[in-house]
Order: sequence, then structure tokens, then C-alpha cells
Amino acid sequence: MPEPTGRQPVGSTELHLVDHDRRDPWVVDRPRELMVSVWYPARSASGYPRQPYMPPGVARSVDLSGSFGLARAGEVDWAAIRTDAAWAAPADNRSSRPIVVYSPGLQISRTLGTSTAVELASRGYVVITVDHTHEAPAVEFPNGRIELQEPMSGVEGLKKAVDTRVRDTRFVLDQLAVLEGGRNPDAEGRRLPKGLGRALDLDRIEMYGHSGGGATAAETMRMDSRIDAGINMDGTLQYSSSEFLPVAQEGLDRPFMLMGKASQTHLNKLSWQSFWGKSTGWKRDLSLERGSHFSYTDAQSFVPALDEHLDIPAETREQYIGTVDPERSTAAQRAYITAFFDQHLRGRPQPLLDAPSPSYPEVSFVR
Repeated sequence: MPEPTGRQPVGSTELHLVDHDRRDPWVVDRPRELMVSVWYPARSASGYPRQPYMPPGVARSVDLSGSFGLARAGEVDWAAIRTDAAWAAPADNRSSRPIVVYSPGLQISRTLGTSTAVELASRGYVVITVDHTHEAPAVEFPNGRIELQEPMSGVEGLKKAVDTRVRDTRFVLDQLAVLEGGRNPDAEGRRLPKGLGRALDLDRIEMYGHSGGGATAAETMRMDSRIDAGINMDGTLQYSSSEFLPVAQEGLDRPFMLMGKASQTHLNKLSWQSFWGKSTGWKRDLSLERGSHFSYTDAQSFVPALDEHLDIPAETREQYIGTVDPERSTAAQRAYITAFFDQHLRGRPQPLLDAPSPSYPEVSFVR
């Protein structure tokens, strides 16, 4: 993964959250359980182990390279990869930090949003990445328990997934309030990094997501006024060709940014067009012209890295990450995402958001 560019070292931990007031919609005899990762500015990373990129149980259950068609099963040791975050390092709580929640694509692990989460934490944000249990391919809980994906099909399955994701996100925000209030929401009561609760500022919350996670960000904002701003990274806002999500029909009155590709803008996708026309808040539509759907995930970095060793077919590489230069794509995404958060959560005007920049010609403003 590309190294973070912010000034602060990054710490990480995880929370096992149990919603005893809600039954799991996929496995109805259980309460709803979630695993989330927390990425935060740390006081120091010295002496703390680096956070693995993927939990070992998830790596055993779901071979990421095999599911992407990039390599033979077992050829890549995903559990051995390390991030630039220090596990359980003390949080830098000299000031409270804005919170950013990340929702991954439909039936995708939160792992694929790691690089951007670490980058944002190095820039002073607390980032929460969420796995939507029984929709994600595999989720590892404490003591090694693995929960696998349950069947989901058709429009009704998609509606169920979106509704569940919105409820998941709102519950996570509730539990962050518990943490900010000085209590430990982890189901096992595991020790948390020192100062983590005091580092949270629940008056400044933003949400972003990729694909179905981008739709989740928009729909959750419609339902929950605690979220001040949001980003949808290449996520359609429709259940079918004839039925849009409610947020696409109603729009939003708070800042929101669409980030797509040449084939997905508010000029050529009806659900985005409807959302754009109905939204009254600050808005932008940015297009990574030569990117592809998974350019907005860690695949933008790991597909080229694997290609150096495994000679991935050009058509497979282009299918996932397009033909955009990977390093320039990553730099552009980091610049625009951070600028959006800085402007709308920190009140720092960002000229980068006003017009196309010669520094990032890969990104077009869709008017």
C-alpha cells in the first residue's frame, strides 16, 4: 500500500459491536453484530506492532486475489501484508478530531478501504471502516469466529442490504457516542488505545463509501442528520433500472460529492441525474476519466503491485482499475477527498474544489 502523506503517525484498533435491540436480518436467531476498524492520529507509533492488512481468518476464508481473478488460490499471502498503522498505539487527544465513516462496496470487505483510511488518519481524522456482517465475504470476530456471506439476490435482496447498512451505520454512530462518553462499547470489553474516546468529535461527522457503500453514505445522510457531509465513489443510486433509492428521488440539503468515471456521471446515469437535480446543498461531480470501478479501492495499488510479479492479463487489469496511472490516481483521490473533508468538517476553504486543476489532469469536473 502507498505510504500515508500526512504529518501524524497512525494508530489502529477494532471494536466488536452488538446491537441487542435488533435481530440480524440475514441470520434471524441472533442479535446484529458488527466488526469495525478504527484508524486515528497517534501520539507515537514507536514500539507498537504494525496492523495486518487483513485478519488471518478472513484471508483463509476469502482469497482476495482469487476472487479478483488475479492469481491462483493461495498464491498471495494477504494476512502477511502490514499497513502503516500501529496497533493499539495511544491516540493523540490533544484536540478532538472529526470523524469519517467508511462503508465498502456491496459484498466487499472493509479491508479494501484501508489505504484511504490510513491516509486520512495521518491528516488528523478518526476513520471508522465498517464490515456489514453476512453481506461481506467473511468477517472475523474475536477468538477467531468467522461469519460468512449469506445468499442475497434480486431487487428485494438489494433493498434489504441497503436498509441493513443504514441501520448498521446509525448504530455505529450511537456506539461512538458511548466511546466519547468514556465507556467501552466493545462486546468483550477489550482494552482500547489510551485516549481514544477523548479524540472523538461527534459534532463533526462525514461519511464516504465505494459502490454500494457510496449509496449507503447518501441514504444514511438522508436518514440521519448527524452526518454533515458525504462522498459517493462510483456507486449507483438505484435498485433497478426503474426504481431509485429514496435519496436519489429526494436529494440532500448538505454537502455531497460524487466521484465516478467517464461512464458514471450525473450527465449519463439517471439515478445520479435525479440526485443531482434534487439536491440543494453544496455539490460536485468529479470523474476519474481513465479509471474503473475498483480504482476507488486498494485495488488501484495492489493490482499493479501483483502485476509486477504475476503478469496479470491487460484486460483483467483494465477491468478493475482502468488505464489511469496508479500513482497519479491515488494522489488525485487523496487530494480531492481530503480537500472535501477539510472544507466541510474543518471550515477551511479549498480552491481545489472550485475548478479543474493542472496538478490533477486525471480528474474532470462534470458540469
